[in-house]
Amino acid sequence: MSSSRAKMSVFELTLLTAINMMGSGIVMLPTKLAEVGTISILSWLVTAVGSLCLAYAFAKCGMFSKRPGMGGYSEYAFGKSGNFMANYTYGVSLLFANIAIAITCVGYGASFLEVDLSPIQVCIATIVVLWVCTASNFLGASITGKLSAVAVWCVIIPVLVLSVIGWFWFDPDLYVASWNPHDQPFFTAVGASISMTLWAFLGLESACANSDAIDNPEKNVPIAVMAATIGVAIIYIVSTNIIAGIVPNAELVQSNAPFGLVFAQMFTPEVGKVVMGLLVLSCAGSTLGWQFTIAKVFQQSAVDGLFPKPFAKVNKYQAPVTGMIIITAIQTGFCLMTISPELFKQFNRLVDLAVVTNIMPYILSMAAVGIIMREAKVAPKQAKLYTFVGLIGGIYSFYALISTGYFEVFWGSIATFLGWTFWGFVAPRFVTRNDEVQA
Repeated sequence: MSSSRAKMSVFELTLLTAINMMGSGIVMLPTKLAEVGTISILSWLVTAVGSLCLAYAFAKCGMFSKRPGMGGYSEYAFGKSGNFMANYTYGVSLLFANIAIAITCVGYGASFLEVDLSPIQVCIATIVVLWVCTASNFLGASITGKLSAVAVWCVIIPVLVLSVIGWFWFDPDLYVASWNPHDQPFFTAVGASISMTLWAFLGLESACANSDAIDNPEKNVPIAVMAATIGVAIIYIVSTNIIAGIVPNAELVQSNAPFGLVFAQMFTPEVGKVVMGLLVLSCAGSTLGWQFTIAKVFQQSAVDGLFPKPFAKVNKYQAPVTGMIIITAIQTGFCLMTISPELFKQFNRLVDLAVVTNIMPYILSMAAVGIIMREAKVAPKQAKLYTFVGLIGGIYSFYALISTGYFEVFWGSIATFLGWTFWGFVAPRFVTRNDEVQA
């Protein structure tokens, strides 16, 4: 009885998925896109199509797969090693991504309080945010869902206000002047924006990762994935392009709190401060939601025998507290390793690593769509459609991977190859089990 009360509703899971995307992307996205220019709207169109294909394929996997999460989907095509590698690379990606979100929270908080933080102070503040958000998850999925439901409105309200009334301040000439400020070749500029826009959609799969924390996942996970992705895509495209027509490109590139900056220009500095405060709360809520998601990914892998047993332990609220503590300790080490004199450079470094490693489980999952449909005995016509959509999602994933940059792909590949070494220590237990079954 108590466990059923701890489950999220489909509405809470949709909000959790939405804030996982919006919290990880939108609050710093205008600054990132300003580096390329308003030509990045073309990247939005490419990414929106690719992300919707991924979301649709994940929704169908969630409906027909008997194994939860991207690791479970990958297992259909690649066996236990695929399950391990999908969850391993996804876990690594989330470790980096959530540090970046926590840094965003610190950046907005510093702007809100009008203080200049040294690199060491930024690092310490980020670590504090991570630990506070981790501790807030100790009471289980229900509390996490409710806190995320409150936090999402802190970003939705200012973004919707901007999307509706921002047009009154929109200057078409300023927008055109910011089209390609660095005169990059067309395909170079569009490609440079792809990784940025994909970063904004990271989290569309988080409903799948939390599938065992919701009632009736076969029905509710697809609803949460598609509703959150479509809603967030519309919000992203409208709001970021409005900002580019209100704030000069040179100012936008230098801002650590772009939404606060645009509201200060539209209204008054005081209004800008209020928006900054709301987005601090939103980033904190996103950090909290992602910390829970990371722990659930590691917990499911530990239950399956793929990750160390301590990650499988849960408290009376079904929260994997031991795993959360280990994960946050690892993130603390990464914070110390990536200290940079400029907050935005540290943010970019973490984002690039997160994008590359997150694409790996996307590719594995998309490759397994056809087998999942066959095992579920889906009607051939529908199965072909779902497999084709998965193929498009896979092709987009490779395009995004190439567009991210050789340096990032190199280090992301090293992290992935390291996973194969870890798998070598895990694999013998499954070989033993198979031998025993045959005997």
